[in-house]
Amino acid sequence: MIKKAVFLVTGNAMGFLLLLVRNLIVARLISPENYGVASTFAISMSIVEMLSYLGLTQLIVVDKDGDDPHFQAAMHGFQALRGCFASLVLFLIAGPYAAFLGITHIAWAYELLALIPFISGFQHYDPHRLRRHMKFTPTILSNSVPALASVLSVWPLTLVFGDYRIMLYALFVQAFAMVILSHLTAERRYKLTLDYALMKKASLFGWPLLLNGMLMFAVFNGERLIVGRELGMGQFAYFSMCFTLTLTPTLVLASSCQSLFLPMLTAVRDSPEKFQRLAITVMEVSLLITIAMVVGAALFGPPVAHLLTGPKYLPILSILIPMSVMQALRVARSGSGLAALSVGQSGNSMAGTMVRVISMPLSWWVVIRTGQVMPIIWIAATAEVIGYFVTMAMAARRTKIRLGPIILPTILTGATCAAALIDVQYFPAKPGFIDHMHPTQLLILACGLAALASMTGLRAFLLERWRRQR
Repeated sequence: MIKKAVFLVTGNAMGFLLLLVRNLIVARLISPENYGVASTFAISMSIVEMLSYLGLTQLIVVDKDGDDPHFQAAMHGFQALRGCFASLVLFLIAGPYAAFLGITHIAWAYELLALIPFISGFQHYDPHRLRRHMKFTPTILSNSVPALASVLSVWPLTLVFGDYRIMLYALFVQAFAMVILSHLTAERRYKLTLDYALMKKASLFGWPLLLNGMLMFAVFNGERLIVGRELGMGQFAYFSMCFTLTLTPTLVLASSCQSLFLPMLTAVRDSPEKFQRLAITVMEVSLLITIAMVVGAALFGPPVAHLLTGPKYLPILSILIPMSVMQALRVARSGSGLAALSVGQSGNSMAGTMVRVISMPLSWWVVIRTGQVMPIIWIAATAEVIGYFVTMAMAARRTKIRLGPIILPTILTGATCAAALIDVQYFPAKPGFIDHMHPTQLLILACGLAALASMTGLRAFLLERWRRQR
């Protein structure tokens, strides 16, 4: 079990890190303003993903009929329709989107990007189905190899283009490679059918995820769009780069956690005591990810970020640690959402995300008034804390989980985050590695270790798996 977890985390990390490498290479090759434009491509793709996401890859894992060939073929058909719809939406919004950001001369690029959802609509779902049986290699290959192809395409694209178009065509390389790899790693032949009964079933499962996807779009991109519109492409580039650096590790770990634990939670959902123990473990794992992110950012974040991005992106150091805390707090609530998802409550995460979305008009108003990005981060972090408690309370009510064991780890994790924010106020981030630890950094480390020691569910889970392997 531990070996599978390590393999899964490593495999997922490879795909995300390769995409991060691609972004860093492009950022170094072009100006911050051009990188700001390139970053808007990912946001435009997120728009169509938001408008058409129904959690089909999750449904094929948790549904009792997920192994049925006809069910899989119906999901392929639904996915193809989804891709066509997403392409049409992206094409129609290309002009208004470019106008909103004040870069109308780039509208043609967003219209061209409309082809990518259509291409992605023909991916094979067999790699996702195999996750039901704890077989993760096909999924990992389908994620990491296309990312590698995208990275390798940057050099020849640089010889032809010297601006944001490098990123544009690298996205096409990734999309084609993803579809091809999903077919090459599949065990079954690709079949596509339209079954309206199953499409209705998938829609009923997915509509809360669709709404949550709209909210998550706002979480991942709302503040960035605000910065881009009000402060320009230069500030947008700095904010996006910092956002990417802090988001990537949380996505790696949170995605790995979901892939590993969702099948396990689904398997024990009819056994209340086993489900209770495993659900607490998953919630503690989400807190562990939060702690790892915060401690890592506080101790090593600024020098590593400067090493990766270079002197052109020195301004990101002032917001790096607060943004890391904000991203980590978002991951903290993923454990309760995963527990609820395993019993079919796919809308549980939506309420926590809604709190963050509600805070965005305030963030927009503050940016207009101050012309600064730091207040956005403070507002978002506060909203994430509120969202964490909302999500936990809903999960407890819907799944009958007893939250007593998670109270102390939650308090100590919060103390770790608070210590990191205090540290950056007294000791501003610098690009070089420090030669000694600040007293507040020692406090961060102490709180993090105390939180880890308080995670009794995770400790019991690991001991049980270790004993089984002996």
